[in-house]
Amino acid sequence: MSAHPKIWFLRHGQTEWNRAFRLQGHLDSPLTDQGIAEAERQAQIMPAILAQKPDILVSPLGRAQQTARIALNGAAFQTDARLKEIHAGDWQGATRDEIFAAHPDLAARDPAPLEIYAAAPGGEGLAAFRGRIRAVLDSLTTPTVLVAHGLWGQVLRAEVCGVDPAEAGRLSNRQGCVYLLENGTERILEAPA
Repeated sequence: MSAHPKIWFLRHGQTEWNRAFRLQGHLDSPLTDQGIAEAERQAQIMPAILAQKPDILVSPLGRAQQTARIALNGAAFQTDARLKEIHAGDWQGATRDEIFAAHPDLAARDPAPLEIYAAAPGGEGLAAFRGRIRAVLDSLTTPTVLVAHGLWGQVLRAEVCGVDPAEAGRLSNRQGCVYLLENGTERILEAPA
């Protein structure tokens, strides 16, 4: 666990492919109505955070951009390609069921989504993915809002909170909230009910 500036992490809202259990990786699909509602819930949380004038970095992928435009209430942001989701190689666009049917040995292990992406032939792999996320962490010098992806956020949060990388894929992976990462701990911020 190393010291980093305060981070507010937002996962993009639900997409059409999330709902279909289809691996997105660097591919994209639009937010569902539920995903838009999740970004709107994040927008209720963000004014007090944005008042602190944090740096804001957003993945260049469409689902994160769509979420950022809603959740950040029009605040300006920079895109950073290092915030893209893990590349799923040959499995991008395939459903989880299609992958499991072709690879019953993988299905038998009951893998978390991060493990599926990391095992993808021709994919980025976990070591390179972690390295990319650590490079982002090491570049932060001031409190920062990060808008990115579910698996990206799990690995980020494991790095910040000192969780064993093998357990990163078992961390919560919620949409519609903001993860506050500070002093090696995380807290989930939610809009009032």
